[in-house]
Amino acid sequence: MGRDQGGRGAKSIVSKAATVFTIGEMLIDFIPNERGVPLKQVNAFQKAPGGAPANVACAVSRLGGTSAFIGKLGADAFGDFLLDTLINAGVNINYVSRTDQANTALAFVSLKADGDREFMFYRNPSADMLLSEDEIDSEWFSGKDILHFGSVDLIEAPVKYAHIKAINSIKSKGGLVSFDPNVRLALWDDAQLCRKTINDFIPYADILKISDEELEFITGIPEGPKAIASLFTGDVKIIMYTKGAHGAELYTRDINVSVPARKVEVVDTTGAGDAFMGAFLYKISQDPAGICFTTPDAAYEVLDFANKAASISVTRKGAISALPTLDEITSCID
Repeated sequence: MGRDQGGRGAKSIVSKAATVFTIGEMLIDFIPNERGVPLKQVNAFQKAPGGAPANVACAVSRLGGTSAFIGKLGADAFGDFLLDTLINAGVNINYVSRTDQANTALAFVSLKADGDREFMFYRNPSADMLLSEDEIDSEWFSGKDILHFGSVDLIEAPVKYAHIKAINSIKSKGGLVSFDPNVRLALWDDAQLCRKTINDFIPYADILKISDEELEFITGIPEGPKAIASLFTGDVKIIMYTKGAHGAELYTRDINVSVPARKVEVVDTTGAGDAFMGAFLYKISQDPAGICFTTPDAAYEVLDFANKAASISVTRKGAISALPTLDEITSCID
């Protein structure tokens, strides 16, 4: 993906704990006050912080882990609101920059009767897209850290190359890379370019999360087991396959475990995958060597923890506002 060129940015912060860095978009989700109607019929919305990488950073911090968000916000009121959100969640904001060249991104959401979503995005461009590789400093990362990213900001914009710089930087230090494609085709001019870009980045991930709605699109393979097997390429060590109401599975090259979905009343699925991902990365950050699961029981414990986090989040509205605490997860009864 190119050679690390060095760079400028926020001052490196030394931490004794493994830090989960996330990079990419943070935006405003406008959540409808009514359910079961298409976006064009929604009459009123409620402002909520969102953006998958930021959600994951907040999820890690809310559970008691150490997290930092790398991104760019607009020099506007929405950017102020999002920065306050990160601060209140306990996320390190030393890697967040601001710009007056574009506004903070917005997403309007409608909720179907089953809690699933329809999106309309306003980012043409948005501030997050303007984060450049020159703003990434390789000295931010250590060999015990984790970098998590998605595909939304892998479009052809400066932020794509900021991702490449960050990935190269942390890998050069021996840290871990996590990738959740989190496909949003509405943000791409060409679906096949989206698919190709995702596949170009997969080999650089140690940890890959993919949903049942994305698997065939990304791999081009209709058979689930073959599709999963095809994703073990490059550095990929762990694949988490989330299946909504059908639970989740975790694969390594040697282990396969699954957990059923917990029966809950679904209010809003926004950010459920991020709650899952954040909980998983929180557990890994507590013992980065634990990525090499030696027994099915060890893998099941982490997968079950992440699955419980997601099941709690869907019972509430919003993404960051719906994230569970450690006590809430540990007190869940199967």
